Amino acid sequence: MRKKRLGIFGGTFDPPHLGHVILAAEAADQLQLDQVLWLLSPAPPHKRKLHLTPYDERAAFVQACIQSEPKFALSLLENERPGPHYTSDTLTILRERYPQCEIILLIGGDSLNDMPEWHEPALILERVDQLGVMERPGDGLDWERLSGFFPDIREKVALIDAPLLEISSSEIRERVAAGHHYRYYLTDPVYRLVDEKGYYK
Repeated sequence: MRKKRLGIFGGTFDPPHLGHVILAAEAADQLQLDQVLWLLSPAPPHKRKLHLTPYDERAAFVQACIQSEPKFALSLLENERPGPHYTSDTLTILRERYPQCEIILLIGGDSLNDMPEWHEPALILERVDQLGVMERPGDGLDWERLSGFFPDIREKVALIDAPLLEISSSEIRERVAAGHHYRYYLTDPVYRLVDEKGYYK
């Protein structure tokens, strides 16, 4: 009997957009994931100076965004403990909570290239069964450098082939603030929340 395959898709999701949904869906399909946990981060160490929408409101965004996809679930794990919220610590807790699951961490190619600078990167690789890497145009994975830090990293990486939309949460926030069109960058439920409650204006 094969183990349940659990994808971990972390972010601040301020707001979650169609690019996020497409990447999560392609990861689930191509890596045969049984579930994708959208792991909502309170304030990642590398974004501490960023002014974020309050956590509970971003949680409502994600819940609205993923409600129609049975394979997607929201995780508030990182808000249940004090920061800083390092990926290595989070994965240690996930291993304890889901001992019967294979853990697949979903990251971008730029994040993979930056992994040697992450907090406890060797522990991250030890805690995951696989890295699902969504390579963006221009990322150019530096395998030679990565293998120098992590000799067996290629065995852990599965590349995800997905249409990568040039959409970012920061661009959407800027569009809303400037009064520009943003309607079709978001799922209907998230658009309604942003529009009705006047976020980002």
